[in-house]
Amino acid sequence: MNAWFHSIRWRAAAVVLLFVLVPAAGAHEIRPAIADVTFADDGSYRVVLNVNLEAVLAGIGPAHADTNESPNAQRYNGLRALAPAALEVEVRKHLPVYLKGITLEFDGARSEPEVCDLRIPPVGDQARARLSILGLCGPVPKGAHAFRWAYAAEFGQSIVRLPAVGSGERVALWLKDGRKSDAYVIGVGIARPTRLAIIGQYIGLGFTHILPLGVDHILFVLGLFLLSLHWRPLLIQVTAFTVAHTITLALSVYGLVSLSPAIVEPLIAASIVYVAVENIITPRLHAWRPVVVFGFGLLHGMGFAGVLQEVGLPRSEFLTGLLSFNVGVELGQLAVIALAYLTVGYWFKDRPWYRSRVVIPASAAIALTGLYWTIERTLG
Repeated sequence: MNAWFHSIRWRAAAVVLLFVLVPAAGAHEIRPAIADVTFADDGSYRVVLNVNLEAVLAGIGPAHADTNESPNAQRYNGLRALAPAALEVEVRKHLPVYLKGITLEFDGARSEPEVCDLRIPPVGDQARARLSILGLCGPVPKGAHAFRWAYAAEFGQSIVRLPAVGSGERVALWLKDGRKSDAYVIGVGIARPTRLAIIGQYIGLGFTHILPLGVDHILFVLGLFLLSLHWRPLLIQVTAFTVAHTITLALSVYGLVSLSPAIVEPLIAASIVYVAVENIITPRLHAWRPVVVFGFGLLHGMGFAGVLQEVGLPRSEFLTGLLSFNVGVELGQLAVIALAYLTVGYWFKDRPWYRSRVVIPASAAIALTGLYWTIERTLG
C-alpha cells in the first residue's frame, strides 16, 4: 500500500511540475495589438487594429503571460464564448475607456478618432484567441508635420505599422510599457532603427514567442527533453528540429512556401502527441525519431513565420532580422530545456524510478494536451 501511494504521489508531482512550466491548455497568450496606420490623399488617416478585445474588456494586461494567469480569467472566458453581436454590445460599452488608452498624436496634439469599423469573428476555435478588427478614422490636422502612436501600458504591447514613403519601405515598431513611437514625418517617413536595435528587437521577439507565449512549442521541446537526460539524444533531436524550422521559417518569410494555418496548427498539435506517446513507448532514441522530429520541425517553422509576417521584416535588414529572430527562438528553446532540467532532471535523474514516475506521467499529460488541441484545431 505504501509503495502504491508513493508511486502515485510521484506521478502526481511530475504532472504538477509539468504545468508549473506550461500554462493550461485553455489559456490564450497575450499577444501585442497590431495597428496598421495609413494616410489618405484626402487628408484623413485610418488605423486598423487587430486586437484581442476580450482581453481588453476583462482587464488582462501585460502582467500576465496568458489569460489563465489573471484573476479575471473567468470574465475573459465568458466574453470569449459570446457570439459576435453580443460581444459587440460589450465592446461598445467599453470603447470610451479603451480609446482613452490609445494615443494618436499630430505635432504633439492628441487626435480624437471616430470608430469607423468593428468586425468580430465567430467564436471558432476555443484553443485560440479571437482577434477582432477595430477601425479608427479621423482628419489629419491641416499643416500637421509629425505623427506618433502610443498604446496604454495596461492594455499590453503593440506593434504599429507605418506606411512606406516614396521608394522607402513600411516600418513596423514593437512598443512596450506605453512608450510612444518615434515621430513619423508625414510624406517623409521615420528614422530607421540602427542594426543593433533591430538585432535586439528581433531576438526579443523570437525569445518571447517561445517563453512565455509559445505554449505548443514549449510542449514539443519538453517532449524532446523527456526522452532521455543524456546529452547525445537531446542534441540530435534539438539539432534536427532547429535545422528544420530554420529552413521553413526562412522559406515562409521569403514567400517561397505557404501552408494554411488551418493545416499547420493541427499538425503542430499532432506532433506534440507523437513525441509524447513515443516517450511512453520507448526509453531510448531510435533511428527514425530524428527524421520524424525534422519533419515536425518543418511545420513548427511555418508557425514561427506567422509572427514575423505580422510584424514585418525591414527589407534593408531582412537577413539581420530573420537571423536575430531565429537566435531568439533558439535561446527560448534552450531556456525551456534548462528550466525543465533544473525542475526535475537535476534532482531526480539518477533515481531508478525517474522514468516511471516522471517521464511517463509527464509525457501522458503532454500527449493529452496535444490531443485536445489536435481535435479542437481540426474541428475549429
